[in-house]
Amino acid sequence: MDIFKTAQEYLMPTYRRQDICLTGGSGATLTGADGREYIDFASGIGVNSLGYGCEKWVAALAAQAARLQHASNLYYTEPCALLARDLCERTGFKKAFFCNSGAEANECAMKIARKYSFDAYGENRGTVVTLENSFHGRTMATLTATGQEEYHRFFHPFPQGYRYTPPNDIEALERTLGEPGVCALLIEVIQGEGGVMPLDGAFVKAARELCTQKDIVFICDEVQSGIGRTGKLFAYEHYGLMPDVATAAKGLGNGLPVGACLAAEPFSDVLTPGTHASTFGGNPVVCAGARVVLEALDDAMLASIEAKGDYIASRLRSNPEIAQVRGRGLMIGAQLKTLRAADVLAECARNGLLLLTAKKNLRLLPPLTISDEEIDKGLCILAQALENKEGL
Repeated sequence: MDIFKTAQEYLMPTYRRQDICLTGGSGATLTGADGREYIDFASGIGVNSLGYGCEKWVAALAAQAARLQHASNLYYTEPCALLARDLCERTGFKKAFFCNSGAEANECAMKIARKYSFDAYGENRGTVVTLENSFHGRTMATLTATGQEEYHRFFHPFPQGYRYTPPNDIEALERTLGEPGVCALLIEVIQGEGGVMPLDGAFVKAARELCTQKDIVFICDEVQSGIGRTGKLFAYEHYGLMPDVATAAKGLGNGLPVGACLAAEPFSDVLTPGTHASTFGGNPVVCAGARVVLEALDDAMLASIEAKGDYIASRLRSNPEIAQVRGRGLMIGAQLKTLRAADVLAECARNGLLLLTAKKNLRLLPPLTISDEEIDKGLCILAQALENKEGL
């Protein structure tokens, strides 16, 4: 069977796919249908946090699937309850809601904010403020919350109740949060799809303080930056503060679909029976695997993520084609001087390295368990691509 032809015939053309069919992997190295190996600096867009073939994770999935693969949320299951406990005890949040993706988690967070505001203040206080250059998902609400005009083409009319403010502009933020009707501020402390752009510490601190003063729900979207990606369980920890609500997804499932919305008091009991739900949220098999991910992210693992990230960033900064390196831990963005990021990505794929882009930047999100040897192999392929200016 020609899998490329079959896919092109039957799949909607919503992705610019590389001409690679992946069939398996081990560690942070993937294998294609043609037998070629690829060092993975993408991890399924920051999803495969434990890499490929993690025996403990696979065993947990198999054992749970053999017992109970699904039960609706009209009943309790042990993996769902224990994962909620694990997340809350690790973070200090009071309660969790599970769903299937980052977009769904962000939808839940915004519903918490709007209902909290409605309960406390009544109608006409439902505006969600987000940052320009942000990305929060592909549903109609999270697409509207995304502060990038390029994502807003084609899909009008959009839901009402969203405003945008520039990142790192405290005066503009204060003006926007002071406008009538604002109930929530939703931010990524590191804007992933926006080019791996960390927010300034003073801005994030001011955001937290303004939200507290005005009783505005402060939400951190940690869909890409959370679950150990930056060397902390959540990236907001680098800023020394605690949001009211945080969202997670991607790396929590290690490849299986999961989203989580975590809420502190008094926001944790805002959603009551009938106000929100998810058929597959808290799936026992997914939750059993997610508990293995959290268990792996101990202090030693988090320290190794920071060390690996520092090493990769240092190597990148020494390359004359790279103008700037941004990010934390294993969430890294590299701005190029002369080459197109898309061309470099394609050249690396031809030579056995999988990368990502974010706007005009290269983006590196390798598995958190990537070995030093795999890092060096990948960096060598990338360096060769950056030197091959004529070929690109």
